[in-house]
Amino acid sequence: MRLKNAFTGRPALAAAVAIIFVLAGGAVPATPTAPEAPATSLAPAPAPAAAIVLEYKMPAGSSLTYQMKSEEALVMEIQGQSMNTQTSNTGTFTFKAKGLKDKNFLLGVTIDDIAATMASDAQGDMSPDMSGVKGKSFDMVLSPLGSEVDVSGAEAITYAMATETRNLSSGFKMFFPDLPGKPVKVGDTWPSSAGNEEKTGSMSIRMDYQNVNTLEGFETVEGMECARISSQVTGTITGTGNQMGADLTFSGTSTGKDVWYFAVKAGIFVKAMSESTAAMSIDVPAAGMTIPTTQTTKTEVKLAGKQ
Repeated sequence: MRLKNAFTGRPALAAAVAIIFVLAGGAVPATPTAPEAPATSLAPAPAPAAAIVLEYKMPAGSSLTYQMKSEEALVMEIQGQSMNTQTSNTGTFTFKAKGLKDKNFLLGVTIDDIAATMASDAQGDMSPDMSGVKGKSFDMVLSPLGSEVDVSGAEAITYAMATETRNLSSGFKMFFPDLPGKPVKVGDTWPSSAGNEEKTGSMSIRMDYQNVNTLEGFETVEGMECARISSQVTGTITGTGNQMGADLTFSGTSTGKDVWYFAVKAGIFVKAMSESTAAMSIDVPAAGMTIPTTQTTKTEVKLAGKQ
């Protein structure tokens, strides 16, 4: 899987770039480690003797509530100076199963709570007002193996950041971990991939991820026997944009590690932790300029309630 600061992560980068151009007055025509889970919430569980099959189980009428938090630091080097942007997000989301749609799960998603803060050295507080998003709902489609088949309903839930309008769809395109689709036992690995594109009025930034997932063992989390899975993640970053008449191109790579827990019998995603580092370049051909950029992100998602 690939957890990320999805609700303001890529928009934060776009906003930071826009600020650079405004401040310039038109002159511009790591190996992360996974965080340890709290010892009090986890306990070793007996490992099944045979291979297991992991699959989501979401009977109609059931609901799952998750809490998410993330922290991101963005550093851009321009004209010999560093510009730092700090972003943090929190959110609570409830997914209610409405039944099946073409053998997939139709889920009603409610934004119970959401907040975001963003501040930069150059511009100060740039936090978006997310109050209008709270309480909004949309439908999404999830496959039994964790593929987000359709999250287009979230595109209608919008908020303003800097001078442009964003929507929440990118935050749910990689919310649930992808499962192997075959029986696995401790030590087995399997590949998975994911991609996400953030578009604004002036920029388009895409990230593609390749994951190598390993079933490391089993632990009891919140009273449920869970598979512990680690994912080594590599990514590529590409994009284009335009600010004040100057064309931009984005390129870079990212590395990271996710650790996530999946309740074997219940078929429920229980919690995940992710850390990543991205190294990027923003090229401005008209000015003969390249802006080195580093982005570090830490995200956690955990199950807060189920019915």
